[in-house]
Amino acid sequence: MFDVRAVVLAGLATILLAYSAQRLDLGRLFGDVGAFILASAGLQERSDIGDGLSGLSAGMFPIVIDERTPVEFVGDLDARLASPLARLETVAIEETELDANTLEMVERVGAKTYLVEPAGYLFFVLLKMLETFEIALWATLFAIAVSLPLSVLCARNYSPHVLIYGAGRTFVAFLRSVPELISALFLVLAFGFGPIPGIVALAIHSIGFLAKFFAEDIEAADPRPQEAIAVTGASRFAVLRLAVIPNVLASFTGLSLYILDRNVRMATVIGLVGAGGIGQELKGRFDMFQYDRVGTLLLVIFLTVLLLDGLSARIRRRLI
Repeated sequence: MFDVRAVVLAGLATILLAYSAQRLDLGRLFGDVGAFILASAGLQERSDIGDGLSGLSAGMFPIVIDERTPVEFVGDLDARLASPLARLETVAIEETELDANTLEMVERVGAKTYLVEPAGYLFFVLLKMLETFEIALWATLFAIAVSLPLSVLCARNYSPHVLIYGAGRTFVAFLRSVPELISALFLVLAFGFGPIPGIVALAIHSIGFLAKFFAEDIEAADPRPQEAIAVTGASRFAVLRLAVIPNVLASFTGLSLYILDRNVRMATVIGLVGAGGIGQELKGRFDMFQYDRVGTLLLVIFLTVLLLDGLSARIRRRLI
């Protein structure tokens, strides 16, 4: 059933994988996961993974949706109080301070007044998520605008010259090889913090994917409509417009929606380096160990991706 060559190759692959697993310390991974499974089943007292997850979940839930700001940090208190359900709340707090007479640290009970805005933090997170979606949307639109003509140059059957075809393929491979997070780091240095470096970073990487996929769809398009229009004396551009584009339009739309979905998720990641969106807020709250607010952010990101996935599925069903 298997020849000698297949057996030798399988043996070499097994040896290489075993060596790689040893280099990457995969034995510890399997050991930790096994300990977690045993602890979950009650067959072991504890596990490192379980301790980490329990500590994280204890700090993450319940999530925070309101905003509590000390009144001394509120710029326009009257305007903020005018918002629905906003109120002032005074709570007793224990403060440690130095007694000037005894030069000893003593605890005193004081009062602190907060401006409480129910759902204030949730509203802020939704605005950040909207900014993240806008970053992803603009990046996707720019990528589509550049990828459509570039894909023609990268399609073997429509590229004007083999050198242009090779240069185009090399260019899009280069764009695809640069991770968004790395390009965002350099673009933040060029443009400063904010959404612009995020848009450019996502657009660059998306062009690398879309131009490749669009070109492959053009190459794989049904040749019969192209031949039928070509025999009438139509130009290559007319054949492309009348025979190829209608044939691949549904695929182009599906790929574009996938890139938009991916860009929404990646926009949250590049925000970690200051490229705008909800990622900046996520990193700041995580660095301050405010896991209850991190839980709010992750929930909003999950619901946004879920909503976008449902919308994309409906659009694809209507087109296909």
